[in-house]
Amino acid sequence: MPLRIGLTYDLRDDYRAMGYSEEETAEFDSVETVDCIDGALRRLGYQTDRIGHVRALAARLVAGETWDLVFNICEGLSGRSREAQVPALLEAYGVPYVFADPLTQAVTLDKAIAKRLVRDAGIATPAFALINSDAEADTCGITYPAFVKPYAEGTGKGCTNASKVGDAVALKAMARQIRTHFNQPALAEAYLPGREFTVGIIGNGANARIVGVMEILLGANAEAEVYSFENKEYCESRVIYVLADDAEAKTAGAAALAAYHALGCRDASRIDFRSDGAGVPHFLEANTIAGLHPSHSDLPMLAEKAGMTYDTLIGEIVAAARVRLGLYPDGAAASLGQRAHG
Repeated sequence: MPLRIGLTYDLRDDYRAMGYSEEETAEFDSVETVDCIDGALRRLGYQTDRIGHVRALAARLVAGETWDLVFNICEGLSGRSREAQVPALLEAYGVPYVFADPLTQAVTLDKAIAKRLVRDAGIATPAFALINSDAEADTCGITYPAFVKPYAEGTGKGCTNASKVGDAVALKAMARQIRTHFNQPALAEAYLPGREFTVGIIGNGANARIVGVMEILLGANAEAEVYSFENKEYCESRVIYVLADDAEAKTAGAAALAAYHALGCRDASRIDFRSDGAGVPHFLEANTIAGLHPSHSDLPMLAEKAGMTYDTLIGEIVAAARVRLGLYPDGAAASLGQRAHG
């Protein structure tokens, strides 16, 4: 019998219908994305069951339902540990799932904690400060220019041209704006003027490998100097993506793999880096629930440029989880291990 895989996800349309804004739902998925993941899993021979968001999952677990494996892409609606909610609930009910555990999901969403862990592992990250008040903005000691953004958001939320600040007055104003708008501390970090990379990684332990290093180049009509919320939303017309394999890109890839292990990432992630003025890549953040729209999300685009089809990407993510979990009741352990190796 094929494995029965449940799909957990947050749909933009569901939350828009509740009155949430475009920005508030930016990290959530479209029906098209869920259709694509579901279709890939079925083509790979799995049975699928669409569950939905965390409350739908909770109701079905309480009713006694279970699955062989859950493919979880829930981002969560509120709180800095929101991405940990579904993994924690699944663990409470003993249901295996794909991607990182609750602790890693929580610490990677909190960019300041992620940076501390990565820095302690010897991986370059820009100097940073968490700003909870105007007084902390005055004493943060950051160098200029600096970049100011929310400390627990994704998809470029809160990142615009105005995020790059040149003095203490601008920093204080931008940090105050972020605290007010997002109801969370602001993260200020030294601005990095160099190249920007995103690195796709699949696998676990010694089998974890780099799928590719993709450079992000902003077009002439893009917001300058920042891979912003607007640039990401309209990436098809504003952003140029290219695979990179020169020495600087390889350094970013090696550092990304080290960060993947330091943060406890599992099965697959996308790790973002940007270089300083000397060409040294610095860690920005880890995306433990990377977007999976075939033509709009960085990881599938990166994988395709590296010669990996969308179905293969989804299959290798599930294969990595199955090998990690020892979950191959159909006797496919050997082939799964080969697929997880790549």
